[in-house]
Amino acid sequence: MKTGLALLMAIHGTIHLFGFLKAFEVADFSTITHPVSRAFGLIWLLAFVLFAAALVLKFYCFERWWAIGSVAVIISQFLIFNYWFDAKFGTIANIIILGVLLVAYSTFQFNKKVREERKLMFENSKTVDQKIITKETISNLPQIVQKWLIYSGAVGKEPISNVHLIQSLQLKMKEDQKAWNTAEADQYFTTEPPAFNWKTSIHMNSIINVVGRDKFESGGGEMSIKMFGIVPIADVKNSAKTNEATLQRYLAEIVWFPTAALSPYIKWEPIDDISTKAIMNYRGTECSGIFHFDSSGEFIKFTAMRFKDVKDDERKLWTVNAIKTAERDGIKIPVECEAKWKLPNQDWTWLKLKIIDIEYNLEEVRVTNKD
Repeated sequence: MKTGLALLMAIHGTIHLFGFLKAFEVADFSTITHPVSRAFGLIWLLAFVLFAAALVLKFYCFERWWAIGSVAVIISQFLIFNYWFDAKFGTIANIIILGVLLVAYSTFQFNKKVREERKLMFENSKTVDQKIITKETISNLPQIVQKWLIYSGAVGKEPISNVHLIQSLQLKMKEDQKAWNTAEADQYFTTEPPAFNWKTSIHMNSIINVVGRDKFESGGGEMSIKMFGIVPIADVKNSAKTNEATLQRYLAEIVWFPTAALSPYIKWEPIDDISTKAIMNYRGTECSGIFHFDSSGEFIKFTAMRFKDVKDDERKLWTVNAIKTAERDGIKIPVECEAKWKLPNQDWTWLKLKIIDIEYNLEEVRVTNKD
């Protein structure tokens, strides 16, 4: 679909070049029956240049390519109105391109909002005490949590204050969905205070694209999902259930930054030799979950009774399984995971993820052309 739209813009833009060539008598095109002055010829050329520039900027992921494209469409339609008899069908192409530009603009605004949220999240965060973590530092934690921190390589390193990671995802939006949707996501965490901001772009098919953002901040959780960055699919906030479920997600995901086990907001209660319950409380929101390990301290899974939907009256069993563990930036973490819900009629695996990249203790939020 993207290739088709790019081809449409390329053909439509090239047609504008014909008006310039006729005005300067470089070539005579019978499809343009009315004479074209040199002044209008230059405007036809300008439209061609702007369409070409928009395509190039889009190819290089320049986030404001839609602005150049919008000017091109305005100039193009101005020319069409002046040469209506010959060029009226170009209006159809302009309408299609304008729709694409609207989606690009809305996605830009969505990304801009997320970028501002992340910047503020970093500004409000504090650097965790930079003393090296030792075995004495973790001696008050349950034995299996100590084993996990030693196994992961957290002991002997400074505490983690913030995290940035990039994920490759496969997910299902509905319980009866057969095929997997693909997606990319990136996420930021801070540990003091505990917060995260997660953004994704989901490819529903060759036509439909969905953007989403989940976040936990100041004790509250939010979720926003939009089709094409315009049409709201979900917008949930100011809900006790969402706050709890979002904090549970944060708790489960500390396996990617294990030094957060030392957080003053987390209380650990041993269950047996290979599992322990974690209770997290921050600014009035409380949640809990169970971490399961093997005898060496490698993380195996996280389980919790969690609200699947804000409309649910009861919590459901939510499980995050570690599929593969590997060392990243000196820390052993689960780099492949699966998440599933225990439903009345099935165990529904709805998410598979891979960690593509992870960075610790950044000085500022990364900004790319895709943000």
